[in-house]
Amino acid sequence: MIGIIQEMLAYPFLVRALIVGLLVSLCASLLGVSLVLKQYSMIGDSLSHVSFGALSVAMAFGMAPLRLSLPVVSIVAVLLLRLKSSHMKSDAALAVISSGALGIGVIVTALTTGMTMDVCGYMFGSLLAMNKEDVFISIVLSIIVLLIFVLCYNRLFAVTFDENFAKASGVKVSSYNTLIAVLTAVTIVLGMRMMGAMLISSLIIFPALTSMRIFGNFKKVVITSAIISLICFILGIMGSYQYATPTGASVVAVYLVLFIAVILWRKCKKHMKAVAMFAVVTCVLVGCQSDTAQETTKSNAQETSETADTGETKNRQNKEVINIEEKLFLSQMTDIYTNSQDYLGRTISLEGYMFLESPEADVIGGVVRDTPGCCGDDGMTGFLYTWSGAKPKENEWIRVTGVLTERESEEATPYFVLEASAVEVLEARGAEFVTQ
Repeated sequence: MIGIIQEMLAYPFLVRALIVGLLVSLCASLLGVSLVLKQYSMIGDSLSHVSFGALSVAMAFGMAPLRLSLPVVSIVAVLLLRLKSSHMKSDAALAVISSGALGIGVIVTALTTGMTMDVCGYMFGSLLAMNKEDVFISIVLSIIVLLIFVLCYNRLFAVTFDENFAKASGVKVSSYNTLIAVLTAVTIVLGMRMMGAMLISSLIIFPALTSMRIFGNFKKVVITSAIISLICFILGIMGSYQYATPTGASVVAVYLVLFIAVILWRKCKKHMKAVAMFAVVTCVLVGCQSDTAQETTKSNAQETSETADTGETKNRQNKEVINIEEKLFLSQMTDIYTNSQDYLGRTISLEGYMFLESPEADVIGGVVRDTPGCCGDDGMTGFLYTWSGAKPKENEWIRVTGVLTERESEEATPYFVLEASAVEVLEARGAEFVTQ
């Protein structure tokens, strides 16, 4: 387990995803206790659909998604929490807003940018990179949400359990309901990139429901919910990294397993102590064996690499060469394109098939891999490169190592070219189609 975490921390985009994901999970779990007790469990699902509609409009007009989604979703959240005084029942309103916003988002996207891989990331969650501005905004807003929750804990507790008693005690119930709505909206918008519009509500529902089956005290439930959210998110993102599964779905799977385990534990309390001890010992032993096996594999791989390569390192920890790994090929490439200022002038090494198409005379082609689309044609990602040596044949599997440079094009968007220092034709082919 420790070895996997150390591997993940070697990637800048995974570090950013961990920081933002942990903060958003913590915010969602704290707010989720109040929302579940107020019978607004599915508000997260509805607000995520509204957020998807808002970001679709933002992308269509070239606006920053967060700047449009935050105010729009906040307004809708306030309206949803005030529906008890209206003629429409709250569950019906949730359904209307959820389906309506999702439909608008899909139509706007289809008519403008199209159903691309980026849209799928917002729908189902993705580890693909966030830019530095989004990360900064997410961290600041998450900290603000946590501080407000802590400072207003007593009043939020009163409003959650008995609004009439809270009014009699002098608490401005309407204001604190509005506060809950706004904080929830902010959390949903921040978490959509990680979990996706379809799965973001799990961050609100699962920790609260699980902790409520362990404790009956509100304070204990809140604390336990926060701990559960952090542990499950870490395990989920580790599973996503290890097995190349979607991030949001992996986190939900961990939540579900823990929820079922808690239910079984309550039903079988008498026999669970022995079972729990056996499970803990087994997990520890398996974890130790896994770490030992990984260390052995790494050691063997490094020795083989040193023997075969005449001193050229391919270790991702090496600061001189950034090795694009097959397991996270798409995510690393997206991070490079999103945060190109961190990579220009650095040496990058990657494998792919030879693609013969170049915009300039000195660019002989590209080293690329195929990527999925969404409701459309599949695409490809990789780099064009320059090379003065023998030119590989089309579709040959090659490894290119070179310095990343940026070139201007006749169009508004510049493109990247590797000034190759080494091009090697390989016999063994990797995965031509990458999804993570």
